[in-house]
Amino acid sequence: MRNLIAAVVTAAMLGAATGSVPAGAADAHRGSCGRGLLFCEDFDRRPLGGPATVDWGVDTRNGTLTVERARHGRALHVHTVDNGRAFLRVDDLKVPGDRLYGRMRLRVDAFPTAPDWAHFTLVEATGTGSTEVVRPVGGQYAPTVPGVFWGVGADGGPTGDWTNWRESAPVREDTWQCFEWVLDRSGNRVAVWIDGVANPELTASTTDHGGNAVPFVLPAVSTVKIGWQLYQGGTTPGTFDLWIDDVALSTSRLGC
Repeated sequence: MRNLIAAVVTAAMLGAATGSVPAGAADAHRGSCGRGLLFCEDFDRRPLGGPATVDWGVDTRNGTLTVERARHGRALHVHTVDNGRAFLRVDDLKVPGDRLYGRMRLRVDAFPTAPDWAHFTLVEATGTGSTEVVRPVGGQYAPTVPGVFWGVGADGGPTGDWTNWRESAPVREDTWQCFEWVLDRSGNRVAVWIDGVANPELTASTTDHGGNAVPFVLPAVSTVKIGWQLYQGGTTPGTFDLWIDDVALSTSRLGC
């Protein structure tokens, strides 16, 4: 399995491939990020290029993941072509309690300006107890504004496919930012912080989500994917590059 994962990381623009390892397999490495975390990866111990071994799975289609030098140490370079995807994947999470918090540092070279309503995801969570695919960090190009905006979204469940993008949360290109999110099953609530500041509009709850009257129900999360996916073809630009660092999952807020 680890050989398959390494091959996927280093392969360039191949077809769909997946691999995963239990989140609990990374205890030694997580110690360098701090104790008490469900998952942590700062990439600083990873070799440049495609790592020989990883403590996380990979999900790619027309995309690659490589470890490269960044402003502070090393970071994960995510590269996709058109409507491709490339995700770091944490499987077999066991989350005590109702709340799962996440954090990542992020820089995106450029966001899509075509096609109209181009929709993208950077964080996706799935699990048991609900068929919702929850997307706490994602966004959309809105040609009517025009602009590209962050938004909470979901897919695959009774509430359908929606991204609740907000003009109060415009994206910033070529800039390092810190994103935090929480998935709280006690109220089926999703909330997001950017650079330590909450945006009250970047939320979802049982009854307030994407203009849909069907109740929104969070799963008991067991898998989290972090990276990039765009869902429509014929994009401008034709390729996408972003850098991700200091990824962590916990049962309490992590801070930036």
